[in-house]
Amino acid sequence: MSQKILIVIPAYNEEKNIGNLLKKIKKISPLKDVLVVDDGSKDNTSLIAKKIGCKVLSFERNQGKGAALKRGFDFAIRNGYDLVITMDGDGQHDPSEIPKFLKTYELTRADLIIGTREHNLAEMPFLRFMVNNLTSFITSILCRIRVHDSQSGFRLISKKVLTTVTLKTGKFQMETEIIIEAARRGFLIKEIPIKIIYFEKFKSHINPLIDTLRFIKLAIGMLWR
Repeated sequence: MSQKILIVIPAYNEEKNIGNLLKKIKKISPLKDVLVVDDGSKDNTSLIAKKIGCKVLSFERNQGKGAALKRGFDFAIRNGYDLVITMDGDGQHDPSEIPKFLKTYELTRADLIIGTREHNLAEMPFLRFMVNNLTSFITSILCRIRVHDSQSGFRLISKKVLTTVTLKTGKFQMETEIIIEAARRGFLIKEIPIKIIYFEKFKSHINPLIDTLRFIKLAIGMLWR
């Protein structure tokens, strides 16, 4: 593949997971093309990532996942990357699935490829199951295409999308905003199935109430854009 690819990982207090994730990625992609954006962590997330050898950018204070992703996107654009793959820093995404995104891109030239998790109540926490289904349903209406997993953080995004869409939010809802904006501008969007790993002691940074309210605010605002 001739395209230059950057893996962007927003991370907040992930010292227990970031090292193992980066070691897995190293088997697939050179760490010079991996960027960890430390979203104001109070632990050793940045230190561990730097020691392993990837690029690291850090916020002094926590600003939200969307803000961290946007900083990663800006870095990709400034440094001439053609594609960005985003992954969460908590180890839930399996780096061995990165080639699936690249193969789908080669076959379809889709500008946004979303890794869709199987919505299985036996594996996904109930509250996340309900919130994700609600937000995906509303996102589908706003996009006028079916979106099965609007909150998935495992994605491939083209430079064309990043340089065209306008992103105004800075928290978790930004991941939905970019889908809606890309769909409305006519970019081709594809979904591929991915595995998801829920640890026994896994705790999401998403606040079900606050972030759902933020999503509703975004959805209402998108009606007028």
